[in-house]
Amino acid sequence: MPLRVPPAPAPALRSVLTALSSPTAVREARTPSLLGAQGPTTPELPLPVHVLDRVTADGVTATRLAGWRFLIRCGDRAVAAAETMLTPDGWAFSHFFEGPYVASTERALRQAETMPQSCQPRLLSVPGLYMLTLWLHGDCTADAAAGHPAATDLLVPLAPTPPGIAAHRPHRVAELLPVLTHRMTPTRLLGSPA
Repeated sequence: MPLRVPPAPAPALRSVLTALSSPTAVREARTPSLLGAQGPTTPELPLPVHVLDRVTADGVTATRLAGWRFLIRCGDRAVAAAETMLTPDGWAFSHFFEGPYVASTERALRQAETMPQSCQPRLLSVPGLYMLTLWLHGDCTADAAAGHPAATDLLVPLAPTPPGIAAHRPHRVAELLPVLTHRMTPTRLLGSPA
């Protein structure tokens, strides 16, 4: 499927390019892969990062845009990622990082390219479960900074995942959301008052 990667806000991209060209920013990042990169590094595949804070009683998710994430490529693979955030003055570089979510995001994007329908890739963070998913939004023309997951959108959990949720297995939002909702809702202890 052709992925319709949304364009990142120009100031967000500029802030990442500036950070990449700054030896101080890269050195302070303390990401061994970025420090040891042999050759030029380029920010690619900007993905809006939405946060799932809660699920309403009628099942509609309440999400908010938290930033934009860029995979930092060196040669033929992503070696790190850069995160930007919205400040009162506009988009600004936040930090570089590496770890399992970088490779898992790259793998999930390759997996999504083999699916038959077109979609707009986004990231959906579920802080209550320490979980990150690739959100494949069905409306390729939608504003990438807005909206909430539609029932027919796909969520691909990125590794590492919470116990019982398989990484890299696409789920329709309508199927995975009830599982996430149940896990995010604290259960009452036996014998506790109602």
